[in-house]
Amino acid sequence: MRSARPKALFPLAGRPMLGHLIASCAKAFDRIVVVAGPGMDDVARAAAPHPTVTQVERRGTAHAALQAAPEFSDGLVAVLYADNPLIRPETMTRLLARAGAGDAAISLLAMRPADPTGYGRVIEDGGYVARVVEHADATEAERAVGLCNAGVVCGRGPDMARWLAAVRDDNAKREFYLGDVIGIAASEGARAAAVEATEAECRGVNSRRELAAAEAAVQWSLRETAMGNGAGLIAPETVFLSWDTKLEPDCTVGPHVVFGPGVTVEAGAEIRSFSHLEACTVGAGAIIGPFARLRPGTVVEAEAHVGNFVELKATRLGAGAKANHLTYLGDAEIGARANIGAGTITCNYDGVNKHRTAIGPDAFIGSDTALVAPVTVGTRAATGAGSVITEDVPDDALAIARGRQVVKPGRGVKPKERN
Repeated sequence: MRSARPKALFPLAGRPMLGHLIASCAKAFDRIVVVAGPGMDDVARAAAPHPTVTQVERRGTAHAALQAAPEFSDGLVAVLYADNPLIRPETMTRLLARAGAGDAAISLLAMRPADPTGYGRVIEDGGYVARVVEHADATEAERAVGLCNAGVVCGRGPDMARWLAAVRDDNAKREFYLGDVIGIAASEGARAAAVEATEAECRGVNSRRELAAAEAAVQWSLRETAMGNGAGLIAPETVFLSWDTKLEPDCTVGPHVVFGPGVTVEAGAEIRSFSHLEACTVGAGAIIGPFARLRPGTVVEAEAHVGNFVELKATRLGAGAKANHLTYLGDAEIGARANIGAGTITCNYDGVNKHRTAIGPDAFIGSDTALVAPVTVGTRAATGAGSVITEDVPDDALAIARGRQVVKPGRGVKPKERN
């Protein structure tokens, strides 16, 4: 990946690959243990509350799995990889069922990729797996085999611990390969069975290019799910969703909209083109954008309007309220049906602390008003255009805070005459 970031923490749809895999595993397995390299505290935090064990020396996949052997139970144990984050819970369940069926002591996940280069080949005999040969060690005949190892194996805990301990590193890379447990099991007379899944599901991520391909696959899945649930995506190929984006039926999303994590859009709301939303809620029937930005902590209530080049942060915009043009509202509480004029800003930061602005229901904020927080504008109160409001404005009052206009007759033409 050419990065200081651990590969397991690279995001797909706003969530680390490890998080995707753990979420799927939690639907199929009773217990999850994560193996990480030394000093990977950020991986341990991402894995929490699941326990983490450390592989001090990086000597291959079997060696990594062996570090978790003290955690094995007597039941079935499966070994998966954080850089194969798209395996579905249903596939994991099939893997468990195959290993527990009785005729095979171990099951492994396999696929038939369009280009098998680099993958270990699954060599079968009589419907069972005889061995797995890594690409670097395979003969030309073995490389012609289309069935490839996806890396995931499953067997009973005591057997897995014994097989892992017997793996040797007498191969081209001098590593302990997890796939070798298949041959070791066969040498004991135990059978192995392959469980096939699609290439897309078994997709590995080992480069930025593969990460982008996985992102594209996840996005299409999220878009199809959203549309299947009744959300309208006008140009779905241009909309980017997060893993937890919630789009309720009859909401509409225009082209080129980006959703960060933690967004809910309620029924009937419209998100117009080129808007960016993260960690916010958009109420029923509200209109957002185009070119709007909703930052974390924002709630736009029902039928409210947020227009072009408007940014909201940690702000509640009340039902039916409007901020239609060129406005920043940060750390603010805006009452129902309030109207926020173009160019309004809440001056919420004094260089040290953030302060809040409160605007009452049915208030009218004139264009180009600067509200210096902490400050309150009361119910049905108004501010004159171009004002800098530093004191509270009572209910029903008009506040004007600007220099008085002075008119100089005839002075407007003199510069033109001089020129």
